[in-house]
Formats: sequence, structure tokens, C-alpha cells
Amino acid sequence: MKSDPLSENAPLPSLLLVDDSQDILEQMKWGLKPSYVIFEADNRAGAVEILQREKVSLVTLDLGLPPDAGGVTEGLTALEQFLVVNPLVKVVVITGNQDRANALKAIQLGAYDFLEKPVELEVLKVVLQRAGYLAGLERENQKLLEREEKRGFPEIIGSSPVMAKVFDTIRRVAGSDISVLIVGESGTGKELVARAIHRQSHRKDGPFIAINCGAIPETLLESELFGHEKGAFTGAHLQRRGRIESAQGGTLFLDEIGEISPALQVKLLRVLQERSIERVGGRVEIPVDTRVLAATNMDLQLAMKDGRFREDLYYRLNTVTITVPPLRERGADIVMLGKSLLQRYVEEAKKKISGFSREGLMSLEQYHWPGNIRELENRIRRAVTLTDNPRIAPEDLDLAEPDESQAGLTLKEARDTVERRVIEQTLAKTGGNITKAAMILNVSRPTLHDLISRHAIKK
Repeated sequence: MKSDPLSENAPLPSLLLVDDSQDILEQMKWGLKPSYVIFEADNRAGAVEILQREKVSLVTLDLGLPPDAGGVTEGLTALEQFLVVNPLVKVVVITGNQDRANALKAIQLGAYDFLEKPVELEVLKVVLQRAGYLAGLERENQKLLEREEKRGFPEIIGSSPVMAKVFDTIRRVAGSDISVLIVGESGTGKELVARAIHRQSHRKDGPFIAINCGAIPETLLESELFGHEKGAFTGAHLQRRGRIESAQGGTLFLDEIGEISPALQVKLLRVLQERSIERVGGRVEIPVDTRVLAATNMDLQLAMKDGRFREDLYYRLNTVTITVPPLRERGADIVMLGKSLLQRYVEEAKKKISGFSREGLMSLEQYHWPGNIRELENRIRRAVTLTDNPRIAPEDLDLAEPDESQAGLTLKEARDTVERRVIEQTLAKTGGNITKAAMILNVSRPTLHDLISRHAIKK
């Protein structure tokens, strides 16, 4: 009956009005009916029943509901139940002028925003429009996650243009046995890219063997890679296969390849050229059928100039380069990743956390993320472990409070700010494709061109 309001020619989005005053319900219905499919309830049980039955994405909630019409207990309980039934629903709380403390408590519990009585209809329309857009994005995020699982990249979450290029390159190189060099800052997910290449390749049923060349002392790394014969050195009591040999028929992933010594670089080059190895202390050549993928956060071009990395090995490893972008350049992927990680860690910890607060999401977007995805994982895991809040706030993440620069703006300025941000985010998501962006925003292409020009948005 009701589909995604962000898709082309979609029916109206659904809105549930919860208030025990019939007069207020009628006024709100009169003002909002042209833009929404309206449901209404005058008590908590009735509202919860509608949410369980209908695909409602937006709710306005008066905190003063019977049997506690003069207080807020029933309204706050209703809010918590709404978010259990549908964690993605956006609830705008309606509160009395002298009740700001309870309104803020509602925000902490997961409400999207609050408005004080008497409610100005035009302001409510702007807040609902903004909340509806966010709800639509979150639904799209869920669909994208499901799509990623189906297309073979279940561990790599992202829909930004820079990640679309990474996915495309993975598909192109996966079917061959060429060597691939994966470059990017520490913590960007280079091993996940290597695993995705392996899973998409004809070697997917073979082993995927990963080794961090920078984490093993140089004296042990050769034996770790090539294996050793019994008695090859003190302590070598048994014959042992190395990682290269263990990857037979599969893929060997060499992380931090720039850290290996010049002597070991020579031996690795021989493996790539001759497809055979000799164990440490051995004299027999052992043929290997192993695809080699390598990764580094080092500038190998500079390392070659300094004589720290062999040029011939570089070109053997670097048939194709995949550059994994830093998290700060991935736009809306940050929130998508954050929500996915939060869901995982909440399930592991078995805690009742329903999501991020609005400020928590803003702090994720505004932070620079020097440690990339690894830092995001650590901050969210720590927050889940330590917080007692029902929603993750900036202080749980040990991040600064977000800069809400639009505070104090006029209604027109606030609408312009939101409109510009929504258009910029949509253009980023579609890679600058005007036709797709216009479809998502449910406007015509000429209208979108006019809005881009009016807000001086770079295409």
C-alpha cells in the first residue's frame, strides 16, 4: 500500500498523529493531509497497534497521554515502545512550553526532535520533511546492505562514488590471476578488499592466507613465509610448511608488503617469477599455485627512490592498483558503517541500545577519522560496552559535541540550509547524476538544476 516516498511516483508517506485532544488532531490532519497518509490514535495502546500493523515512518507524539494526561510517563513509555516496534521510525515529540527537560529526555530516548505548544504548522512541516528524508535514507541504506550481501561484498559496506569505483575494480580483477596491489591509509579495510577479490575468483574454494609482514620479526618472517626443513636452524625440530605453500590453490595476502627486507624481497620476486619455493634449509624446489595480493600504507614509489623497495618486485606486484579511500572521504558511508557496527556490537553485548542520538550521528559525520574504520569500530565498541544510555551520544563515543551552526536561524534560512545539504548529499550518493538525484528527491530535472544554481552547489 505504501512504498518508499523517495522513489519516483511513490504514494504519500505515512504519518501517525498521537494526541488525546480531538481538536488538535483535526487541526493537524487538516494541515498535513495533502502531504501524508494520516493515521491517528489518542492513547498508547492504539498507537502501538497501528505501528505494528502499518508501515509508518513518521510519528508526532503528545507526551501527555491518558491515564497520565497531566504528566509525561505515558508519553515517554509510548516513545520507547514505538522504537522497539520500529527502530527506524522518526518521532517528533509535542510538549508544553514549561516542559523542556522532559522534551530533552525524549530526545535521549530516541525521539527525532521536539516542538513546543502551540505548534506552528509551517515549522512542523519542515521538521517532518527533514525527518522523512532521513527515514528514506535509512531505508535505502538497509536495501544497500542487503544488495551488498547478494552481490558478493557482504563485509564491505558503502555506496559512495569512491567505493563504487573500488567495487567495480574488484569485479574486473577477480576473474584473473593477476597480482593486485591494494593501497590506502591504515585502518581503511585493505584486507576486506583482498578477501572480496578472493571470494569473487575461481579460487574461492581454496584457502585465503593472510600475513602481516610488519608484525613479524625479520628473523622469523622468512620461515613463516617459506617454511623450513627439520634441523634448518636451532629449534627447528620438525618440518613445517610456510604460508605461501599453505595457500596452494588459493590466495596469499601480504599486508604491509613495504616492511619486508631487501633480501626477502629477492626471494619473493623469485616466487612470483618461477612459481616455486624452497623451504629454509631445503634444496628441493616445490611448485606453488598461489595468487598473490599485497597491501601497503607506505609510498612504495618513494621507498624505491630511497632504495628500500625493489623496482622489479614493485612492478610484479602492481599489475593493478586498488586505492581504498580514507573514511573521511566516504560521505554518507560513515553513518551507514556506524549503524551496521552498532547493531553488531549491541547484539554481541546483548544490551538495550536502540541507535544513535541525533547529536551522536552528527558527531560521526563531523569527525575527521584519522584512524579510519578501525577507529570507528573501536569507538563504537567502547561506547556499547560503557554506556548506560538507550542511544549512543557524542560523549559515549568520546567525540566533541557537533556544531549545530543552523541554531538561531530564521525559518527560511533553516529551510535553505536543510535543502542545500539534502541536495548535496543526494548528488554525492548518485555520483553527480542529475537524473537519478531528481528521481530520489522527487523533483523534475529543471527544478533540480534551478535549486543547484540557487544554492551555488558544485555539481
